[in-house]
Amino acid sequence: MTPHMLTRSLDRGATIFLAVVVACGILIPLSNLLLPAGSFLQVPTYLVALWGKYVCYAILALSIDLIWGYCGILSLGHGAFFALGGYAMGMYLMRQIGSRGVYGNPILPDFMVFLNYSKLPWYWYGFDMFWFAALMVLIVPGLLAFCFGWLAFRSRVTGVYLSIITQAMTYALLLAFFRNDFGFGGNNGMTDFKDILGFNVQAEGTRAALFALSCLALIAGFLICRAIVSSKLGKVLIAVRDAESRTRFLGYRVESYKLFVFTVSACMAGVAGALYVPQVGIINPSEFAPGNSIEAVIWVAVGGRGTLVGAALGAVVVNYAKTFFTSGMLAPYWLFMLGAMFILVTLLLPKGIVGTFNAWWDSSKERRDAATIASAAAEDGVAEPKMAEEAQ
Repeated sequence: MTPHMLTRSLDRGATIFLAVVVACGILIPLSNLLLPAGSFLQVPTYLVALWGKYVCYAILALSIDLIWGYCGILSLGHGAFFALGGYAMGMYLMRQIGSRGVYGNPILPDFMVFLNYSKLPWYWYGFDMFWFAALMVLIVPGLLAFCFGWLAFRSRVTGVYLSIITQAMTYALLLAFFRNDFGFGGNNGMTDFKDILGFNVQAEGTRAALFALSCLALIAGFLICRAIVSSKLGKVLIAVRDAESRTRFLGYRVESYKLFVFTVSACMAGVAGALYVPQVGIINPSEFAPGNSIEAVIWVAVGGRGTLVGAALGAVVVNYAKTFFTSGMLAPYWLFMLGAMFILVTLLLPKGIVGTFNAWWDSSKERRDAATIASAAAEDGVAEPKMAEEAQ
């Protein structure tokens, strides 16, 4: 991926989006760390963590828009890849606790001591090293997506049937991770994290650094998605979305293209989950809930499918609304509001917020260009040709 390819794939909207993310990634941590508490411009630490969570959700929305908006793969199980990345990071954070846990065991996490584990399970080996955990954040979701996609796409499972089996996949993982003997904390999951890379995970500086790192990951994910959809590969993906049978008839191996983009999308979701866990402070099987994956699809639909910028914007807007409406008298009615939002967007803004704005902007630009051409022609004394009936 050359710098020329990246710059060529950026339009004005993408440039503005990146500039906003860069500004937030720099100014918010500096405001939190440098300005005195209580200052009007000082961002409290709890807001830094909250907005960091929103940024992680934006990365997840990007990963869904890459496959749904540009390849027509509607995954209702992407929360599984998000959760697997989170569990990989959670395992590293649990190993960093050491003897500071409730039971003081330097090797076994507290929940294993409570459940009478005699030794550390083999699949926990290596998670005391950050580089290994970071590698697993990519490999575990990517490997699952590759195996699942290879079986599904080779069998030519498409449309609603593919959506159903992705939801079945995440529900199966939900049931598996709820089991105490699975070795991942059961229904309580993993929490009480202490350090990450030797830094206190609760410290203001650590939270500011995690927010900045989340913004950097969002920028990297956005650039990767833009480079993919703006290349020849992206043109094939759009062809698969619009006419899969015709694309296959032209000689393209549709299964390979879908498998590649599905695996890349899963890796992005895993990175989002890994950044999410230290900022939230917990990971448990509820992250596998099928409702979470469906909600993530709603973010993309609200922001604008097939726009990338709209997917990230939709994730932030919907989750801010969720935070606002679930903290007061309207909390019991949040799900009704979410459903109403999705219905209204589908009926009134079928292209989403950004998609509708882009369509309006393009049409207004065409009208302005037509008016400019007409006025220039009038100034030059060139009249528009009249129809034969008007001439008579």
